[in-house]
Amino acid sequence: MNPDRKVKGTAGLATGGVGRPLREQPCGRVAGEYSTGAGDVKLRCCPALDNQPPHAHRRGSPCKATRLPVNKGRRRTFSERATPWAFAPPPACILCLFSEPPMTSSDARSAADSAVAAHGPRMPELLAPAGSYEKLTTAVDYGADAVYLGGKSFSLRARAANFDDETLRRGVDYAHAHGVKAYVTVNIFAHNRDLDGLESYLAMLRDAGADGLIVSDPGILAMARRIVPDVPLHLSTQANVTNSASVQFWADQGVSRLNLARELGLEEIRAIRAASGVELEVFVHGALCISYSGRCMLSNYLTGRNANQGDCAHPCRYSYAVVEEKRPGQYFPVEEDERGTYIFNSRDLCLLHHLPSLVDAGVDAIKIEGRMKSVGYVGAVVRLYRLALEWIREQLLSGQPAVSLTLPEAFDNELSKIGTRGQTENFFRARPSSADMLYDRMRLEQKFVPVGIVRAVEPLLIETRHVLNCGDHIEYLGPSIEPDTVTVSAMHLEDGTPMSRANPGNLVVVRTDPPLRHVEPHALLRKHL
Repeated sequence: MNPDRKVKGTAGLATGGVGRPLREQPCGRVAGEYSTGAGDVKLRCCPALDNQPPHAHRRGSPCKATRLPVNKGRRRTFSERATPWAFAPPPACILCLFSEPPMTSSDARSAADSAVAAHGPRMPELLAPAGSYEKLTTAVDYGADAVYLGGKSFSLRARAANFDDETLRRGVDYAHAHGVKAYVTVNIFAHNRDLDGLESYLAMLRDAGADGLIVSDPGILAMARRIVPDVPLHLSTQANVTNSASVQFWADQGVSRLNLARELGLEEIRAIRAASGVELEVFVHGALCISYSGRCMLSNYLTGRNANQGDCAHPCRYSYAVVEEKRPGQYFPVEEDERGTYIFNSRDLCLLHHLPSLVDAGVDAIKIEGRMKSVGYVGAVVRLYRLALEWIREQLLSGQPAVSLTLPEAFDNELSKIGTRGQTENFFRARPSSADMLYDRMRLEQKFVPVGIVRAVEPLLIETRHVLNCGDHIEYLGPSIEPDTVTVSAMHLEDGTPMSRANPGNLVVVRTDPPLRHVEPHALLRKHL
């Protein structure tokens, strides 16, 4: 489970890092030193900003060069924990510089390329969903570089557990203690009634230490710039950014990162990357809305539940039939390829095997959907993508070009064990077809289920999430892409009472054959149904 341990069979990466993490300082000050290999160079912002408020860049974004995370609590190499802009200021922070005169966007990218050549490849930030505090800790423990979470209000997942103010502060603190960033969603499309309390909420998020706000509504964006100008703004996919002109527009409004529309293909992403300096984020895994980047009106029309307020009823996954006007009560199934009646039910997005292309394209962050998903799903998917990114990084360090890389079969084996509606590449390579839809059912059969979470190691204490029996074969989701498989040989309650069957919610001490070794708290266990 510890992402410090690498994919089984791969060489270990260098430890100790390639530079020293820098503390956040106001723009215009020396933030720290950067080791170039030819001597240390002071890293600072343009002197023209010395008399302006902290982070007062023309795009309203903080100085990314000063925001390298301090490694706390986990044995991660500096390069692993650093964000994609670790080795040079990104073009989004266009006034940051290593030395005068101020760098242009192309200068900054050239500096980044030089740093890559000296210190290794730039890897995208792995951004994971956190629909509850438990899911947040699971995502962090399984190797997320950042998590995104929502409060009880202003968030597009109203039916997730979400975070009250105190739990949100605790979640942000947990993330920061492990060198992980925490972004907070404030991404509803607000009605006037929704603006009540927003100013105080934004101030609370700033005080809680949120590393960024995910927004979509222009009014909320403007309010955030006014109330919390020092907190970076990320644009939600709900804003439907599909071209470079839109990217520039939002950058001019103070947005430092954009989550691109899910309708974009690889070449469109490459073109936007080449034309834009702002950070780019791309969804790579999870549920897809049938509507344009998730802005669905169908839910509100059919059920009165507003999708753009976070209350979607998912009518795109209903089963439909048609009724002829003169034959009331006679229902005719809407069929597609004679397989069923689900006409809108998309398979889940999965770009796992396209990660090398996204790395090559210069994407700054890859995002996993799933705030409504289970702890088991979040942990398994984050683990899968972390291991894939580490494998890709190792191949790049060995001199292999990204576009030539193909993930080993073991990654497919692991992917098949994660509950899903099947996979689709969506628009990534071509337009989706009927093969990207599920017409005959809501989801594919789930062959593996999360069976428990490790709560203590000595002895092995498990909180069960599914029925667990003596004799069951279970898999421990650890640091290797190939999970450890063992058999449950005995179980008893904490008071010593033996048992042969544990129900969901039980706390049981488990013995396995062979014994599980190097087990870590919060790790996930699963079994075949």
